[in-house]
Parts: sequence; C-alpha cells; structure tokens
Amino acid sequence: MVQSRTHTCGELRMEHVGQQVKLAGFLENVREVSQNLAFVVLRDFYGTTQVVIESEDMMAAIKGLNKESAITVEGTVRERDSKNPKLPTGDIEVVPTAIEVLGRCRHNELPFQINRSREADESQRLKFRYLDLRNPEVKKNIILRCNVVAALRSAMQDEGFMEITTPILTASSPEGARDYLVPSRKHPGKFYALPQAPQQFKQLLMASGFDKYFQIAPCFRDEDARGDRSPGEFYQLDMEMAFANQEDVFAVCERVLPPIFAKYGAYHTASQAPFTRIPYLEAMEKYGSDKPDLRIDLTVTDATAALASCGFPPFEGAQVKAVTVTNFTATRKQIDKLCADVETQAGQKAYWFRLDEKGEIVGGIAKFLQEKKEEVIAALGLEPNTFVGLTAGPLLAAQKTAGVLIKQIAPLAPEHFHQERYEFCWIVDFPMYEMGEESGQLEFCHNPFSMPNGGLEVLNKAAAGEVDPLTITAFQYDLVCNGVELSSGAVRNHDPEIMVEAFKLVRLGEEDVKAKFPAMYNAFTYGAPPHAGIAPGVDRMVMLLAGENSIREIIPFPMNKNAQDLMMDAPGVVTQAQLDELHIACTKAEE
Repeated sequence: MVQSRTHTCGELRMEHVGQQVKLAGFLENVREVSQNLAFVVLRDFYGTTQVVIESEDMMAAIKGLNKESAITVEGTVRERDSKNPKLPTGDIEVVPTAIEVLGRCRHNELPFQINRSREADESQRLKFRYLDLRNPEVKKNIILRCNVVAALRSAMQDEGFMEITTPILTASSPEGARDYLVPSRKHPGKFYALPQAPQQFKQLLMASGFDKYFQIAPCFRDEDARGDRSPGEFYQLDMEMAFANQEDVFAVCERVLPPIFAKYGAYHTASQAPFTRIPYLEAMEKYGSDKPDLRIDLTVTDATAALASCGFPPFEGAQVKAVTVTNFTATRKQIDKLCADVETQAGQKAYWFRLDEKGEIVGGIAKFLQEKKEEVIAALGLEPNTFVGLTAGPLLAAQKTAGVLIKQIAPLAPEHFHQERYEFCWIVDFPMYEMGEESGQLEFCHNPFSMPNGGLEVLNKAAAGEVDPLTITAFQYDLVCNGVELSSGAVRNHDPEIMVEAFKLVRLGEEDVKAKFPAMYNAFTYGAPPHAGIAPGVDRMVMLLAGENSIREIIPFPMNKNAQDLMMDAPGVVTQAQLDELHIACTKAEE
C-alpha cells in the first residue's frame, strides 16, 4: 500500500527539479491563501517538504484533514520562487497530482503543538509521548542515543570484548537499592527479582573462563527519580575483564570514551588519556564533592584556623570552608539568591564577604572579621576584588556544602567556568566501609564485592582491633564527567577467604555469604582469576552529550518522577484471577 515513496521529505534538492516524486509523511501544517491555493508542510522522519496546492481537486483532497494525518503526495518538483535558506529543502517545492490519506488524525485539537511540545506540561508530553516524539527536536535525542550505543558497541568489539546477555529474571540480592520482585507461578511464595545490575553474572563469566565481556545492560532499581536518574529502568555499558587490574579498566575507558564524546557531544572537546585521578578524601577536601566538575577552576580552602574564633556564632566549634572567587561581579541580589539556592540543595547555610578593590572586607559577615582582617587575608591568600563564600559545620557537611557552593557560583563566574568541553576524572581509593546513617553501624560504602587495599592482612588487623575499618580503602573507582557520575567500578574480590572476612566486619558470617551469594562463592572456590570492571551509564552519557538537564529527554518512553508510565497507565491494576494464579493476596491501607 505504502512503501513506494521515491524520496524522503528531507531529500529533495535543486537537482530533482522536474522529476516526478512520491513522498509520505505527516501533515504538519496547511495555510490556505485562496480557494485553490494552499501551502502544505509535509514532515517525515528525515525532514520537511513544502507542497503547493494549485488545483480544485488537490484542495478537495486536503480539505477537512486534521494536522498530523499521515498522507502520501505524488507530484512534480519545481524551484521555489520564495526560497527558505533555513531549510535543507528550502529551494524546492512539490506540486501534487495525487494525495492519499493513509492514517487520518481524528482529533481537531492536539494536546500540544508538535514543534513546541518541549514547552508543554511534562505530564502531557509523557501521556502523549508518541506525539511528543514527532517533534524533530525531541526525536534528535533518540537518534543521538542510537548512534552513541552503536559507537560504544563497535568500540568495545574493537577492544576485543565479547557481547554476552545476562538473565533478566534472577534472585534478589542486597546490592544497595530496592529490588523489583516478580512472583513465581510455579513456585508459590517465591519471587524472582529484576537485576539491579548484572554484577554477579559478569563476575561468574570471568570465573567461567571468558576474558572480556560487555553488554548494553538493562538494570532495574526501585528508587526515586532525580534529574540524572530515571526511576525503574536504566541502561549501562557493562564490562568486565579477567586477569586485569584497575589500570587495565582505566585504559579501556580512556580509549573508548573520548572519541565518542568529541564526535557526538554538544561540545567537541573531551579529555584525553590519562584522565586526572583524585583520591576520594582529596576530592572531598579540595572540591567538596566526589563528583567534581573540573571545568570549574574553583577549589575549597580550609579556613577553620582563621575564622572559627572570629565571633560569628555558626563558626564556633565548626569546620569552616572557603571558596574564593577573583573578579566576581555578581550583584547583592544574585549573591542572596546564590546563598538561598545552596541552602535548598545542601540543607546548610552559606555565608560570604568580599575583599573590595581598596583591600577592605565588606558585605555579608564582614563585621565579624574586622579585627582579624590581616590574618584572614593572609590565610586565604586574598587579592583585592575577591568574593569569599563560606560554609561551616561538621567536616563532611561543611565540605559538601562548599561543593554545592562551587557549582552554584560557576554560572555567575564565566572566567572560572570553561563550560564547552567534557572533563573526565577518576575518583579513586574510596573507603571500603562507612557508618550507616540509619543503622549507626559499620556498612559497606560502595560495592561489597570490591578488593580491599591491603587484602586479607588489613581485614584481619581490623577484626583484631589493630586497624580502624573506616580507614580501609578499596580498589573502587568512579568515572566522573562534568560533575556527573557516569559509573562506579572496582577490582573484584575473587578470593572466598577475603570475601568472608570482608563481610564479617559488617556482621555477616560465612554461612550468610554462602546463603546470599551461593553461585559466586562456590564459583570462586574452584579457582577464579583476578578481575575488574566498570559500567558507565548510557542514559547519563547521552544526557551529557545532548546537553540536557533531565535524563527523561533522552529516553524514548520514560516514566515520570513517581515511576509511572502515563502513556501505558503503568503500574496498573490486575485481575483477581491473575493474583490467584500467582498465589498473591493484595492488601491496602484503610482510607
């Protein structure tokens, strides 16, 4: 019926003038000039073409057609009198001899204007996502995603990695987030879980004798949405290497990613190997974040000695951190908003003062600093016309608030923010353990399957009380780009004895390890090679490349912030018969 179109709507040029063509697409717009003259814009996946109606028959064919109807147009290409240099097809138009309706739009009013859908309410966009995706500006992000995934796959194969798919239905595993559970019909009362990541399977592949594995892996986590995190489902470039260490993983990423970022990114400059490496503790002290944006040349200075006793109450007995900004021209109104935004994001206040061009301390908390003026200037190395942002509190809170302050200052300080580039860095030497905020007990900080720096010896010393477990670092690393964490990875703990000792420190014995990770524990007892891996997030990667602030803009059919698919009405109600078959009883709180 259809696929006899001769050209796409983005293809025709001056060399096609005089040719008979057949186009197919969506009726984007109709502008009637007179009884037998109208200008029609036809749009398909590839572009738009102007169609000029000049006859009574052709006018009758489009009369009454709603916008977005799918049609074919047969006619002759001719040169336009009034050319549009902004369009690739702006030099020509088509005069039709036949128009056929393929799919009639039965709605007089659309939920939003297709070419302005990004201005519409997000819930409307998600409910009518199939219309939203007709907008070329929306569609281009999905095309970008397709091209990036293809480039990643090709690059990994060139590096000698084998693409292997791992199971979607698996066992529940304590990996840090909530599982999505799937009831088993054949095994009443038991559940599968959708994998939070293919972590155990890829390690088992290494134990199975495969050397280099990768896949564009779907991962499922029941967690809240953020601007850079989609609820429910996301994808990552999952990879693992046998007989490998941290350096091997870094080398692969540093070869694969920069060319893709430089080719497909909104900015065409990307860090080259080797990426900057920053130990975790240094990152927190210097940048106030384990996700520093190295495009910003501002850093944190410890101001505790100079300012803790200045008489300003929030500084008393606190750690004080400073961010100094030369040639900062923001107005008082902008500074007030800056401090308010920092408090909103960090939950802690930010303070400030200036050293003006005369060398006087003015503004903000200046009155508390007059008696210590010279000491403050010397301690912070201040020059005239410098803005100083300040944070205070317990060490970690002061550091993190300073990190937020840096990122809020950057747009107001273009001299210090080199925006149009991709800056990668590795954050290394993460703590193996941390104190749980809710439990108040020792917990794994990142991946429980990581190799501790110091191996079995340091774990034994920690168990004997000779070493503070909080000082143990692991061969764990994060890949960060422009302040966004693209991935976490690690050298894996492939020795069952070391694994058992690592879990003992978080109150899990050998039997617990065997019960929670039976396949991995047993596989490692048969002799496993050292192995390491990483899994950069594809969604976050494409978000950065597209220059978008929301991850939903680069996912074909995203959920909303409440993990709902408004288009498919999911999650939805199922029948009692379905519940009975799965041996499930549903309960709900009383209203």
